[in-house]
Amino acid sequence: MSETLKNEKALVVFSGGQDSTTCMFYAKAHFKEVELVTFQYGQRHDLEIEVAKNIASEQGLKHHVLDMSLLSQLSPNALTDHSMQIEDNEDGVPNTFVPARNLLFLSFAGALAYQIGAKHIITGVCETDFSGYPDCRDSFIKSMNLSLNLSMDKDFVIHTPLMWLNKKETWALSDELDALSYIRNKTLTCYNGVMSDGCGECPACHLRNQGLQQYLESKGSL
Repeated sequence: MSETLKNEKALVVFSGGQDSTTCMFYAKAHFKEVELVTFQYGQRHDLEIEVAKNIASEQGLKHHVLDMSLLSQLSPNALTDHSMQIEDNEDGVPNTFVPARNLLFLSFAGALAYQIGAKHIITGVCETDFSGYPDCRDSFIKSMNLSLNLSMDKDFVIHTPLMWLNKKETWALSDELDALSYIRNKTLTCYNGVMSDGCGECPACHLRNQGLQQYLESKGSL
């Protein structure tokens, strides 16, 4: 990444999970000023918002929490309807997929970035371990970047540092950023609302913990 970016400002789309927290540390390493934005959309656990707030406070970063609860009104899904079991739909996409979530999140992140003077927007979407979510694809992000720029006549840059990384490589990146232990212990990725290594049963925990074990084995840490 260019050294000139160290004088610029970035906004990180932040949930308090493994991926977005890795992106936060990535942003801190590459940009002069970093702010965080978290979306409250009726997700399964309010703890996710508290975790995000706590991390932002510990890292001394300005944190915006935006109400996006309308998402839970649009379609039933297992991330906003606590009564639903997490499973794959007939089309192979998990029922944790929230239609238009990243479309709306990045739109609002762009509007906020406009207001706070941040050219760079960082999101932890990934096409390698994306669970079939169509709005995590690189093609969507490129399209969204163009749309944001045209809609506001700005030159925003959406950064996706995890786009081509699997979970093992994401843990490796967190280690390079001297943040592996922090991310392992302080974040919430589990769909069942269990901090750190999680419940070990849900799809999110399976991906996260499998990647961690693979990375630690490759380092000879197990």
